[in-house]
Amino acid sequence: MPDSPDDIRNLATRFFDAIEKGDVDTVAATYADDVAVWHNTDQLENTKAENVETLKGMVKFSKFRTYTNRRLEVFPGGFVQQHVLEAEGLSGYRLSLPACIICAVSNGKITRLDEYFDSAVVNAWRANRG
Repeated sequence: MPDSPDDIRNLATRFFDAIEKGDVDTVAATYADDVAVWHNTDQLENTKAENVETLKGMVKFSKFRTYTNRRLEVFPGGFVQQHVLEAEGLSGYRLSLPACIICAVSNGKITRLDEYFDSAVVNAWRANRG
């Protein structure tokens, strides 16, 4: 049976809320074991383990993370969310990153995540986060 729109909406909300809280275990639990995570900046697919390590680094180097201006749209088999990721690095440097994430969902898990954002904003964050 396909995932219902409410199930997909709840999964998306749980996923982004977990990142805000720094709860990487919950993020990992939302992913299928064979999830592919792709970013427009390098056009490479990362595995679940690689993405979880990236998220651990983001949590380690940020005082907080907040998704503002969330615009979530659910469709059969997935969702798309546009938002602005706001974060503060240990040095006090602030990140404000507009992004768009498109996810495929099957059996209550994210099976593919495609993320689009401006790499210059992320590079400045990495250089100044502390």
